[in-house]
Amino acid sequence: MSWKPQVQVASETWYDYALRFATEEEARRYALDLFYRQTGATAHNAILSIDPVNYTYSDAGRLKPVEK
Repeated sequence: MSWKPQVQVASETWYDYALRFATEEEARRYALDLFYRQTGATAHNAILSIDPVNYTYSDAGRLKPVEK
């Protein structure tokens, strides 16, 4: 299980990326970061995923791939 960040744009479509995080908090923080950088974003969210964790997101705002 993992958490995936999502950003909603003006068309009301939710977009997520291939990033999967171990915690809801990491996913929400990254979604907020995307929200501020995405043109036309109207909302952000984090939802559960069955995909394996593949990234971490530090308190300093740095993405790091999880080594297998």
